[in-house]
Amino acid sequence: MSWPLLFVAGLFEIAWAIGLAYSEGFSKPLPTVGTVIAMVVSLLLLGQAVEDIPIGTAYAVWTGIGAVGTAALGIVLFDEAVTTARLVFIGIIVVGIVGLHFVSAGH
Repeated sequence: MSWPLLFVAGLFEIAWAIGLAYSEGFSKPLPTVGTVIAMVVSLLLLGQAVEDIPIGTAYAVWTGIGAVGTAALGIVLFDEAVTTARLVFIGIIVVGIVGLHFVSAGH
């Protein structure tokens, strides 16, 4: 159950990272509240996941999910650049996440 929790924690990390952009420096109340809630949920789920997954693995996967999702949504929502190099390096992060899952005990 720890890996699904870690995945959901990563999704909430994406939510708070995107929320940062919408909160405009925490100046907009509703996006700020959503961002803070997503931060808390993300950390709580990460905390539960590390009960069974080594912290180094869990943290790397959590930040990797956040990085990939935030980069993808940056492209979709904020018209960030789409280059072959950028997509290749995002893909490398995905390979790292999947690789850590498969080499970790208890996957």
